[in-house]
Parts: sequence; C-alpha cells; structure tokens
Amino acid sequence: MDEESESVYLNRSLAEMDRFSNLEDIDVSADGSPALRFLICLVYSVVCAAGLVGNLLVLFFIRVKKERKKSTINFFVLNLAVTDLQFVLTLPFWAVDTALDFSWPFGDAMCKILLSITVMNMYASVFCLTAMSVTRYWSVASALKNRTAQRSFSAKWTCVIIWTLATLATAPTSIFSTVSNVTGEKLCLLRFPGGQYWLAVYHIQKILVGFVLPMSIVSISYIMLLRFIRNRGMKSSNPKRRSQVTKSITIVVLSFFLCWMPNQAVTLWSVLVKLNVANWDRAYYIVHTYVFPLTVCLAHTNSCLNPIIYCLMRKEFRNKLRDLLHRG
Repeated sequence: MDEESESVYLNRSLAEMDRFSNLEDIDVSADGSPALRFLICLVYSVVCAAGLVGNLLVLFFIRVKKERKKSTINFFVLNLAVTDLQFVLTLPFWAVDTALDFSWPFGDAMCKILLSITVMNMYASVFCLTAMSVTRYWSVASALKNRTAQRSFSAKWTCVIIWTLATLATAPTSIFSTVSNVTGEKLCLLRFPGGQYWLAVYHIQKILVGFVLPMSIVSISYIMLLRFIRNRGMKSSNPKRRSQVTKSITIVVLSFFLCWMPNQAVTLWSVLVKLNVANWDRAYYIVHTYVFPLTVCLAHTNSCLNPIIYCLMRKEFRNKLRDLLHRG
C-alpha cells in the first residue's frame, strides 16, 4: 500500500512537472497549496505595511524636516526610500495574484506596468545601495578636503545614472511581459520569442547586474573603508565609534546578502535547467514550487529593512522618531 501511494504521488508530481516545464515565467509557482499562498500573502502584507511606514518616515525626516540636507548619503537614502516605497506599493497586487493561485485578474496593461515597476525598482534599489557604499568610502577617504558642493552635484547625477541604468535593465521586462493563458489560467509572465534560451539570458542579466556585480562592489568598498578606518582615520579615536561603524557596515552587507542570495541561487539553478546543463527533476520541481516563492518573499523584505538600517539605526533619526511619538 505504501509503495502504491508513493507511486501515485510520484506520478502526480511528474504530471505537475510536465505541466509547468515550459513555463516562461520568473516568479510563478507550480503548486496551488493554500497554506503556501496564505504564507506568501501574509509576508507581502507585513512587508508592505512595514515598508510604507519605514520609508514614509525616512521621507518625512529627510525631506520635510530637512535633516542633514547637505549629506550625500542622505540624498541616496532619500532616493532609496522613494524606490522602496514604489516597490512596496506593488505588493498588494502580487498578494491578490497569489491568493487567486497566480491567476492574474488585472489585465494585460497592469501586468506589464506592475512587473516593470517591480523589476525596475529592484535594480534601482540595488544600484542605490551600491552607490552608497562607494560614497561612504569616498567621503571618508576625502574627509580632509572641502568638496561638499561637488559631492552634492555628483550625487544628483549619480542618481540620474542609476535610474537610467535601472530603466535600461528593465527594458526586456517591459517589452516581453504579458498575460498568457496557461492550462486554462491567465498568468502574468514573460514571453520571449526565443523561449527558454532568452529567458535564461534574462536571468543571467538579473544575477550578474542585480546581485553579483553590486555585491562585489559593496563588499570591496566596505572592506576598503574598514581598512582605512583601522589604519588611518580612526586609529587613535574612540574605539566605541570604530566598533559602531564596523557593526553598521556588517549589518548592511549581511542583510543585502542574506535577503538576495537564496533567490539568486534558485534563479541560477533555473538558468542551468533552461540551458539543459541541469536536469528538470523532482528536486528542482520541489524547490521551484515550495522554496522559490519564499526566497522571493525574503528578497522583498529588503525593501522594509533598508529604512531601518540606514535611518532608524542612526542616533539622530531615532531621537527625531522619539520626539515625534512623544508629541503624538
């Protein structure tokens, strides 16, 4: 009886695998598990609420209160908050999509718009984090020189470049995203003329441009910053301050890595499958079905962690938040 049950389960899994083996989509799951869908919707709701509150507070403190308005880092934090705020506003739509078992109810135009906004803000957020890491090192290394006006001007043009690059990186999504009928369901996904091969190229771009290159630049910048602080800038200064800087840098790098690494690892596996380097087997089916949606949720949490890391961990912002709560 046990062998018969296992055989039925395996046949059912193979049937599901075959059903979804040709899906040209980046985030859709192949299983309609209500528990999984509920968990994803719950995470999206929490991330959306936390991201809205956190990023609106950042905008309030920096833009309205004009805290340290000449700070280059604050200019990047402001752009990061705008980016993450736009991103979390898309989450209710993806939550509805998930609740309906990935049956897209909003039409083709909204599919194209929302998928493009999601991907573009993912790139812009990562590029902002990268620019901030380089700026932190550069500002410390040139702290003895009065370049405030030049840094402010450069920061504005850097943000223009960031959004331009994010828009260009999102172009394939904007062009090829569409609502397609798959096994009787309307799904919001990507359809490339070349099929799986071009989808693999798309994922390779996402991995390299959206993770590997930024992670390398962030790591190198902060390693150089720590070495600079240890060897020159703070050698004879307050050890407590040096420890705080080291701690904040470690949290920034680890949060970025831990939030994005699982999703990028599964994406890389899917690339190997699409290029026939790895087999589409039961292990991949299980990971793609049950693990991949959770890695997407984890990556999305980065959008509500960013304001906490870059603002609420800083003493002056905590004090402003405390004053705001006391007045309320």
